[in-house]
Amino acid sequence: MNIWIAVGATAVGCYAVKLIGLLVPAGVLERPVVRRLAALLPVALLAALTAQQTFADGRTLVLDAKAAGLAAAAVALMLRAPFLVVVAAAVVVTAGLRAVTG
Repeated sequence: MNIWIAVGATAVGCYAVKLIGLLVPAGVLERPVVRRLAALLPVALLAALTAQQTFADGRTLVLDAKAAGLAAAAVALMLRAPFLVVVAAAVVVTAGLRAVTG
């Protein structure tokens, strides 16, 4: 039963967030500061998610094949490689290290 309470609370919370977004006056959304923050927020959230998924295992810091794959992707990005090459570099390095280290 607790699961259904959590599902219901999540649904109500999502609806409330959407409703609050619709109730914000248009003048507030037109401000330059709000526009800059809205443009930067997805990048910051994606970077935080990437860091958490790459370097964390519960409450411990982990440096493993995922970190090496991220480093390979960063190098490919610095070399201005196409997106598919960046992803392929990360996949190949991560899979190669996992195959070598077990």
